Amino acid sequence: MKKIFLPLTMILVLIISCNNQPTSPLIGTWQLVAATSTEGSKTVSTFDPKVKMIKIINPTHFSFFSHPIPNNKDTTNINFSAGGGPYTLKDSNYTEHLEYFIDRKWEGNSFDFVVKFNGDTLIQKGIEKVEGLGIDHIIEEKYIKIKN
Repeated sequence: MKKIFLPLTMILVLIISCNNQPTSPLIGTWQLVAATSTEGSKTVSTFDPKVKMIKIINPTHFSFFSHPIPNNKDTTNINFSAGGGPYTLKDSNYTEHLEYFIDRKWEGNSFDFVVKFNGDTLIQKGIEKVEGLGIDHIIEEKYIKIKN
């Protein structure tokens, strides 16, 4: 009996210690609730309350999806968008490496942000620049964590 108990105890301790690893507050599913774009001295809201956007972040990758809220009856103009890829996070510096996107001209670009957390709110702000498309602006996005 003692020969069985010790290995089982060691396995249990190992399982518990693996599950108690600290996790980043970035990990989870987030819903966009506000967004702005700034070019020069002009800031405009880019948030559309008729569109639902979520961002899912796991320990190594991010993805995002958006589409009109289900009440939209026009099924010919879905306006679906999706993208994702790996990311890096060091302190509050968060960089998305866009590997997949519905518009492939954006793929292969990296976007640097500073992230802040306030309870269940994530704010990310940074430069969105894609030279080949003439895109160069500062974006700020505010997300609320979706609870399970």
